[in-house]
Amino acid sequence: MPTAARRNDTPPPRTANSESDVLRGFLDYLRASIAAKVDGAAEPQVRAAAVPSGTSLLGLLSHLIAVESATFLGERVADWQATFRPDPADSVADVVASYRATVDRANKVLDACADLGAPLPRPGRSGRPSPSVRWALTHMIEETGRHAGHADIIRELIDGATGR
Repeated sequence: MPTAARRNDTPPPRTANSESDVLRGFLDYLRASIAAKVDGAAEPQVRAAAVPSGTSLLGLLSHLIAVESATFLGERVADWQATFRPDPADSVADVVASYRATVDRANKVLDACADLGAPLPRPGRSGRPSPSVRWALTHMIEETGRHAGHADIIRELIDGATGR
């Protein structure tokens, strides 16, 4: 078992009192947490299946890129299981940068959404009603938080690093 190393532990955000600020503050906090858990993880362990399901640390972040893209950018995903398998040619730094770029694009969409109850604008998606902005934010908090917890455990198994 690797020797435990503690990364800087950041507490949950103290945001303004508006519902939108609270939801976006927690989502951004979780996004930063999972990116930090993956950033700097060693190859090839970052790609190795840490559990019988085949989940890897880098695969979790690859999956979240797809979820962010589908939820906020309207991109279609044909095979959700495949999103857990990062491209072998992509380095850890590439996947982390791609995640951060996807988050930036998603935040630009959210910046234009003043009404949490309004349908989320999803260009390129027709035929199915869009969820509300509130639902999308809540879903992404749940999805990112769930996978950030998985990532924390997998990172600790890789090199002993713990913390948010």
